[in-house]
Amino acid sequence: QVQLAESGGGLVQPGGSLLLSCAASGRSFSRDPMGWYRQAPGKQRELVARITGGDGSTRYADSVKGRFTIARDNAKNTVYQQMNSPKPEDTASYYCNAERWVSIESKVDYWGQGTKVTVSS
Repeated sequence: QVQLAESGGGLVQPGGSLLLSCAASGRSFSRDPMGWYRQAPGKQRELVARITGGDGSTRYADSVKGRFTIARDNAKNTVYQQMNSPKPEDTASYYCNAERWVSIESKVDYWGQGTKVTVSS
């Protein structure tokens, strides 16, 4: 059974830093894309950052470019998100995502339970 376990959320001051971690178990995702999504109250879930499994290419939401960094450690089956200079608008529940592509057009998404990040002074 695949499980994604996030950690590292909490309260952070604007301009501070926070590191989110997501450890996958039950299957190796070393060859698969992983990423972070977030959902603020009353808003839709949105992609924050994504990293591929092959060459490690990354993609970021425009709102976090230059502030957040996604990285992965395939030996630990873990993906990270370093959040630097967070803003109050980054306050949300952050969800880890892993993709398993079963065909060129079909995938299975796995999700963590979410970790809450609050940016406030």
